[in-house]
Amino acid sequence: MSNQLPVYIQIHDQLKNEIEQGVWKIGDRLPSERELAVKFNVSRMTLRQAIQNLADEGILERKIGSGTYVAREKVQEKMSGTTSFTEIMESQNRVPSSRTVSYFLTSPSSSEMEKLQLEKEDVILRMERIRYADNVPICFEVASIPQKIIDGYSKSEITESLYRTLEEKGGKKIGHANQTISAMLASEQISEYLEVKRGDAVLRLRQVSYFEEGTPFEYVRTQYVGNRFEFYLEK
Repeated sequence: MSNQLPVYIQIHDQLKNEIEQGVWKIGDRLPSERELAVKFNVSRMTLRQAIQNLADEGILERKIGSGTYVAREKVQEKMSGTTSFTEIMESQNRVPSSRTVSYFLTSPSSSEMEKLQLEKEDVILRMERIRYADNVPICFEVASIPQKIIDGYSKSEITESLYRTLEEKGGKKIGHANQTISAMLASEQISEYLEVKRGDAVLRLRQVSYFEEGTPFEYVRTQYVGNRFEFYLEK
């Protein structure tokens, strides 16, 4: 793992890989923040940021007065269609925009390799963005994209509308997406990003998007403000 990455991201990735490799199993209680901070030789604040990000992604579950546990899998609700935030906003006559929180190249985690069908030696772009509609924050997302897919495109082309760039400049046809959705409460960090109160309801969507020919090109973890966005199923 590159030392140029923020320390909390390195800790996040290491803990996530340990969980995926079975070091920590579903329902297991992790050591205390103090013990983990000593293990990684970091402050508790830095350790807490890594833990919170894992909780935001649904990998860990924090129980007040009890500790932090590896989260149990939730019931999945099948959804159909490939979601493009920009296209959704424009279809509702709202102006989409985004603010990039982080943007860097790194090696993929085990889950990213699985979702995007990559090898250890592959490189991904991982970016965090706050997405807006008419300047109102709607969601916070973490997107992972294979570097080979976005080579040659500018940062603005990728962050402003990846789907449109791939279709119009790359000649790609966007196909289906696999999606899972669940409910959770906004963490302190997410509440600041989305301008809501800590503990407010948010919807978490995890989505893998594919080109029409079947190649996965994006793995996104998104948290939507519960009272600003809704999903519907069309049968």
